[in-house]
Amino acid sequence: MTNQRFDTLDALRGLAMVWMAVYHFVFDLNYFKLVTQDFYRDPFWTWQRTLIVSLFLLCAGMGQAIATAQGQSWRRFWRRWAQVAICALLVTAGSWLMFPNSFIYFGVLHGLALMLIVVRLTAHWGRWLWLLGALAIASKFIAESLLQTGPFAPWADLLNSMRWNWLGWISQNPVTQDYVPLFPWLGVMWWGAAAGAWVLQQRPRWLAQTLPAPAQAMAWLGRWSLSYYLLHQPVLIALVSGMSWLL
Repeated sequence: MTNQRFDTLDALRGLAMVWMAVYHFVFDLNYFKLVTQDFYRDPFWTWQRTLIVSLFLLCAGMGQAIATAQGQSWRRFWRRWAQVAICALLVTAGSWLMFPNSFIYFGVLHGLALMLIVVRLTAHWGRWLWLLGALAIASKFIAESLLQTGPFAPWADLLNSMRWNWLGWISQNPVTQDYVPLFPWLGVMWWGAAAGAWVLQQRPRWLAQTLPAPAQAMAWLGRWSLSYYLLHQPVLIALVSGMSWLL
């Protein structure tokens, strides 16, 4: 099977990227004190972040299921993985320059790099991915409860530390500008892989359908998601900082 791209999936990924850019634009306006919003406690913004990351990882999981079904080689996989990993390091470096006390050390690209390997190894597990996804998501909330009180409470400091909080089994959120740990987000990506396998088998026409022009533009954007992710914030920050200087 050829490594065919599907416009429908790319358009969904493009939607996630545009939504993320709007979110970050308002975040930057807030950072430069041009608006006042609480991105850390206001449900309007915290839920948007959850939905944006969920859509992005669902698309990534679907993409892995499709790539596996198409017989993507491990060489091709590792080449793409290396691009994600390098971009994650660039995000860490850039965020450290701008936010030295809350730089990004395990954000969405860091989490994606780890989850890509896990999902690649398990993408052929079929329906079991639905159950695994549910367990992965539930584990985060179970761990949070157990670490608050009871016999597991002494483990809280260790699991909350930077060395181990990438797992996501924490009782206290870390101080960082972006945090996408393995749990619960691996569960979302597993659900994406399960959904991708189901669509390929049961609704292949949904993936191959012809999209209207606006959705085609989203699909084009979705095909350049990694470059877009890496470049959009520097561009937005430059734009907003210029606005701040002029005002």
